[in-house]
Amino acid sequence: MSSVSQCLILGQLLTFRADPFTATAPESAVHERRGAVLIEGGLIRDVGPADRLRADHPRVAVRDMGDALLLPGFVDAHVHFPQTAMIASWGKRLIDWLNTYTFPEEMRLSDPAYAALIAGRFFDLTLAHGTTTVCSFATSDPVSVEAFFGEARARGVRAVAGKTCMDRNAPDGLRDSAQSAYDDSKALLEKWHGVDRLEYAITPRFTPTSSRAQLHALGALWSEHPECLMQTHLSEQVEEIAWVHDLHPQARDYLDTYEAADLLGARGLYGHSIHLEEREIARLAEVGAAVVHCPTSNQFIGSGLFRAAALRARGVSVGLASDIGGGSSFSMLRTMAAAYEIGQLGGTALHPAQLLWLATEGSARAMHMADRIGTVAPGSEADIVALDLASTPAIAQRAATADDIWEAVFPTIMMGDDRAIAQVWVGGAPVTC
Repeated sequence: MSSVSQCLILGQLLTFRADPFTATAPESAVHERRGAVLIEGGLIRDVGPADRLRADHPRVAVRDMGDALLLPGFVDAHVHFPQTAMIASWGKRLIDWLNTYTFPEEMRLSDPAYAALIAGRFFDLTLAHGTTTVCSFATSDPVSVEAFFGEARARGVRAVAGKTCMDRNAPDGLRDSAQSAYDDSKALLEKWHGVDRLEYAITPRFTPTSSRAQLHALGALWSEHPECLMQTHLSEQVEEIAWVHDLHPQARDYLDTYEAADLLGARGLYGHSIHLEEREIARLAEVGAAVVHCPTSNQFIGSGLFRAAALRARGVSVGLASDIGGGSSFSMLRTMAAAYEIGQLGGTALHPAQLLWLATEGSARAMHMADRIGTVAPGSEADIVALDLASTPAIAQRAATADDIWEAVFPTIMMGDDRAIAQVWVGGAPVTC
């Protein structure tokens, strides 16, 4: 996808000047009722009041989005693109859900044609919902990684993925070994990491499906390539935690199974992390690792209540994710709504500023990419979404009575879907969804 050389996008503009979890939420952002973003060569070159930018750049082509709200493209920090076709599969807890739905579907992606079909479908759906960056698990077959990166590169999106490594407690068609996990991951990393806007993530699925030998092999690979992200799952369900304790009776806790294998670090992404013990929280904060909140998945599979505000207060970095296909929506708007609902159930209602920040800059920070994505700031890559704040009659009638931008955007967070996505730009180029 080639970027537009130069363009001025007009609309309402919301930019963050502070983390809304550490600053007062409403004061953490700046709202321009009539703002503008100048993009050039795939990057954001200037932002601010529309009158100033139009005067400074009188000959630049203008795209006027009216009252639409201009935001960074959404950043989804934990997804499983191979599960696209099996989203919303009924009625199972985590382990049964994996065995009944996930593993059979993932085996299908050993077929290159099917893997390419699903990768294309996945990016069609995520872009239509305003998501411009994803961090995805593939399957244990390198074919799936090739399909994902090939599709992402063709579309020009920033994307992260890795071969999902499993050498036990999985079907024969998905199991690898400690050595093949290392070898395949290293080869894929060397081929794809840093190509265009692509990055590789070392990816043990989770402790129950990786032997100690495999965890240590992947820890060794991460030590050799500390510039890469490492993604896995942690403390999603109580039954899972009990299983980990049975498999690793010597471990102090679930996180210790990763720590003992050199799989705990600042560039680690630990999906779910709902039922954390005190030591785990302290260690995650100490090393600067990130946990990823997957609220629709946590609701759908019945995993529990993630404590976003409490973990941020403890200094733990938090990202936000759809967790397709345990998650039940490709929409980061719906993901934000579920995060709000879980916060309410846990006794802390997240402010709209906190929700929007988690879905953009917060997830970008968790992925160590906030210098490139997740912000509408000069120097950032021009991944932008224009949000229609009156996309349905129900939303429009509520937003019409809003006293400020937070009251205007909150109905879209709670009730919005792909109809609210007025336009998406990837690397400065408009996307047809």
